[in-house]
Amino acid sequence: MINNELNNRENLTKLCDTVRDLIGKQDYQTCENIICQAMGSCPHAPQPHNLIGILLEITGDHPAAMKHFRAAWALDPTYLPARQNLESYGTFFSNGRCAFDENDCISNETINTHSVSEIKYDSQGTARRRN
Repeated sequence: MINNELNNRENLTKLCDTVRDLIGKQDYQTCENIICQAMGSCPHAPQPHNLIGILLEITGDHPAAMKHFRAAWALDPTYLPARQNLESYGTFFSNGRCAFDENDCISNETINTHSVSEIKYDSQGTARRRN
């Protein structure tokens, strides 16, 4: 059981690295195929949903991307890449920085600091957080 869990964790780490490389090469079809396979083999893991969210965001399907980021976060509320991607892409002024895995995440202290100090109001008085 523990050995199987370690294999899944290693495979998910490799998946994140592979997807990062494929997106860098703009090989979106291969990327989508391997992410969908990972969703089938690890249905309760947040990583595949986070990665498909990044792919969807890059290819221009913002609403679907946000759904997958929320699904990843719902599967594991401690999974920081999903939280960071929700914050990064869920604002009016997206900074476009995505988190493929935990190594891409900024610290909680930085997230909280930006949340407080970077609020801007538009002409209708709506508050928007600027990254």
